[in-house]
Amino acid sequence: MVTPPTETSIAMDTAVQIQNVNFAYGSKQVLHDVTLDIPANQVTAFIGPSGCGKSTLIRCINRINDRILNARVTSGSIRVHGIDIHREDINMNELRRRVGMVFQKYNPFAKSIYDNVVYGLRIAGVTKRAELDEAAEKALTNAALWNEVKDRLNTSAFGLSGGQQQRLCIARVIATEPDIVLMDEPCAALDPLATLKIEELIHELKKKFTIVIVTHNMSQATRCSDRTAYMYLGKLIEYGDTMQIFENPRDPHTEAYISGKFG
Repeated sequence: MVTPPTETSIAMDTAVQIQNVNFAYGSKQVLHDVTLDIPANQVTAFIGPSGCGKSTLIRCINRINDRILNARVTSGSIRVHGIDIHREDINMNELRRRVGMVFQKYNPFAKSIYDNVVYGLRIAGVTKRAELDEAAEKALTNAALWNEVKDRLNTSAFGLSGGQQQRLCIARVIATEPDIVLMDEPCAALDPLATLKIEELIHELKKKFTIVIVTHNMSQATRCSDRTAYMYLGKLIEYGDTMQIFENPRDPHTEAYISGKFG
């Protein structure tokens, strides 16, 4: 199990501090005393069998679990760049702008490509067309999509391929310039070629953002991430540099999972 960090061990380049977090859906506890630090401008992967709590955990970071009736962090704390996200005065819109999320199934809005990208900016009150245009081009460029869609920005987002729609969803998230991008199995619904493009994109995005990704694909975790956390039955079993986790795991349970003995 992972040793909780002391106050003196928390580095300035830590994006998220998760300390002794317990979480429950109603009376069912699904996270048990989870503690880890997520470094800034790196890719951190969460792996583990279905139902182990990895998606629940990353959804705690922007409190999207709050939308589920009786779902709650029962104890512990989560800090984003040092700010306790459960403070009573926390601005939820600002939290979710700073901690964006890309879901397993690409979910563009029934709008044009352009309107999808600038949606969050308009919600935030940006109205100047020149500012929106600049942000749209920047986000689509950073999502490696601009050259493919620049001549059809006013057409429906549903006319894009699945992989393009997922990159559009990534552009929509990063258009608001978040600090952290959460990705919950972003390639699960994509073919191998589209998956490769998303993985290449993740490598580029970590230069500007902190990335947290949930994946069932062991190869994807090794290709994309700098650090890997292995979870089982709501507990954090092992956390460390990705190559150490996959080449020399310290916990026999981790070794059994990544070698395919169960899962």
